[in-house]
Amino acid sequence: MERNHAMKRTSMLVLMAVLIVSLLAACGGGNNGKGGAAGTSGSEGTNAGADADAGGGAEGPKKRIALVLPEKIGVNAFFTQMVDGLNQAAEDFGVEVKTIESTDPAALEQNLRAAVADGYDLIITSSFTAVDALTKVAAENPDRPFAIIDQAFDAPNVRSIEFREHEAAFLLGAAAGLVTKTNTVGAVVAMDIPLLGKYTSGFEQGLRYTNPDANFLVSYVGSFTDPAKAKELALVQYEQGADFIAGMSAVSDNGIFEAAKEKGFLTSGQDVDRTVEDPEHIILSQLKETDTVVYETVKDFAQGRFTFGTVHYGLAENGVGLTFVTAESPSPVPGVLGQEKIEQLKKIRDDIVSGVITVVNPLEQQ
Repeated sequence: MERNHAMKRTSMLVLMAVLIVSLLAACGGGNNGKGGAAGTSGSEGTNAGADADAGGGAEGPKKRIALVLPEKIGVNAFFTQMVDGLNQAAEDFGVEVKTIESTDPAALEQNLRAAVADGYDLIITSSFTAVDALTKVAAENPDRPFAIIDQAFDAPNVRSIEFREHEAAFLLGAAAGLVTKTNTVGAVVAMDIPLLGKYTSGFEQGLRYTNPDANFLVSYVGSFTDPAKAKELALVQYEQGADFIAGMSAVSDNGIFEAAKEKGFLTSGQDVDRTVEDPEHIILSQLKETDTVVYETVKDFAQGRFTFGTVHYGLAENGVGLTFVTAESPSPVPGVLGQEKIEQLKKIRDDIVSGVITVVNPLEQQ
């Protein structure tokens, strides 16, 4: 509702304007109660935000959304991006947001319960480490909407947001097949768990697509946060002839990057654009756009389109990708790639999206 400041020619007109504004405000106040109650109570059926306005404002109280992270901000860029997406959504859709950090799984459960007690209309968390806590808290609060990012989850009041990482991994593997000169490439992976099988399987499928004869080495760190062990494994792969070693171990990737700088082999990062740290050696990054996913989740809730069940993000939705191919980078295009190979990879990306190339998800074969 806009106020008309031009109507000041006579005292009578001023009085009439004031009366009109007052009457309209009274009518709007009658609707606030309905809009606020719908957002607070959560959902009926499968749509938790059907009666929610587009972010509150003059039509009702602001929707309140909490992001409960399984660790502290700044350790892993995967989670830092989520905070960026949350804050941008707050600005764009007029919602109130809060990020809550956790120090361990026990603290995460406490924080989920605190967010419920504080009356947040939607509570978002992330990753397999949150599954046990969310299972308890969501079951105890069936009328409260939740969302979990990067993890399959089956509950009537939870949106499960999953990525088709195997699609982006296919692109990365295809790139490795194009740039290797020794015909041996490797990957240092955090843990041998089903989720990370989407990375290694997708990578190998892409590698075989562009270089069927290449040798593929895989090593497991056993942790997401052990750069020293990751460096040791990368050096072993280098000694075995690998001239491109993909980092697939989160914080542990820092050890791979150290080894690449010391020995001169090529490498790649995960989740965010790591090429900016060392463009000579970190020539690519497999992207997971967690900021986009949080932003879209908040947008759906603010605009009344939030549904439960599983939502997937892949290349077609710009939820995953590869630097220089699906996203620009401040870094120059690496000389070992060049624009010709970039165009090859863009064609592969388009063929995956259109269905010409099928990237097998290993989790769907189990």
